[in-house]
Amino acid sequence: MVSLRSLLFFVIVPVIVISGCESLKSSRAILPIKEYELMIAGRFDANYVGTANCLAACHFHDKIRRDFDASTMGVQLSKKSGMPLVDCESCHGPGSLAIEGLTQEKVELDAREGKQTACDFRTLIDIRNLPAQARSLICLKCHTANATFNLHNWNASSHSLGDVSCSECHKVHAGPDLTVRLKDMVGMCENCHRDVQAEFALPSHHPIHEKRIFCVSCHDPHGTTSMRMLRKESIKETCTQCHAEKEGPFVFEHADTMEDCGTCHKPHGSVNNNLLTQQPPFLCLQCHSGHRTSGTSSAESKGAFYTRCTDCHSQIHGSDIPSPVGRRRFTQ
Repeated sequence: MVSLRSLLFFVIVPVIVISGCESLKSSRAILPIKEYELMIAGRFDANYVGTANCLAACHFHDKIRRDFDASTMGVQLSKKSGMPLVDCESCHGPGSLAIEGLTQEKVELDAREGKQTACDFRTLIDIRNLPAQARSLICLKCHTANATFNLHNWNASSHSLGDVSCSECHKVHAGPDLTVRLKDMVGMCENCHRDVQAEFALPSHHPIHEKRIFCVSCHDPHGTTSMRMLRKESIKETCTQCHAEKEGPFVFEHADTMEDCGTCHKPHGSVNNNLLTQQPPFLCLQCHSGHRTSGTSSAESKGAFYTRCTDCHSQIHGSDIPSPVGRRRFTQ
């Protein structure tokens, strides 16, 4: 018979384990909710005063204001746009305390002394010192509702999980154009991806620095459901956006290599021609056994081992035409 102690063990322990799993699945804030709201919403004892009041008595941010007014977000300040209202306080929090005490007389006095009047920015949200996720959340308050941006995968993306925020790439006050220009993208990405930068400097590489393709040609920086944030579901689908002649399907395909181009090629750069991981025949010999080439004359009958395989097998990705010998050897 089962003892009472054993019965209690088999009944109570599973209950404890299950309850522990439930606590792990429950949603909990990183900080107490009030502190987190304060982090991204600003001072609770301050009031919203509007952009006009923020900048009326202050010339310190004149250039920023001109750039912002000419930007996409600045256009939304017009209520006629029908878009969500965006202003300085949307990101920096309520500004009544920041402009407290700023008067026209103070501005004129500062001007006579050769100074620019600045607000008390310490009462605003300290955006630069926020955790990356909190900085991104300030942007996502508006942009998650905007279908123009592909942000539904952001929270699970490698960038978000790697503590990269929106402001690492998008400089809101750099000028009126808030998008990242393609010509500037390579340098921006390589600031973090130093290993990839080194690969693009190898003799055989994708023409990134030649500005013929760009990082976003293959990757979506805002996140995807694919590995390495690829724009397509698989490596092959991503590669065949440009290399359509390699897509197939072929009557005679090169076995499993057709599903993963990375079996033979490096995606960014290589010391070998055609971005190959190794030079032929050593690349081919990883899967295929070596064989002797044969000739017609007696001097050539001995043949040779390990020449460059593609000298004979030129249609290495696949073919619709059987080889002359009828053995599907990709020799057309």
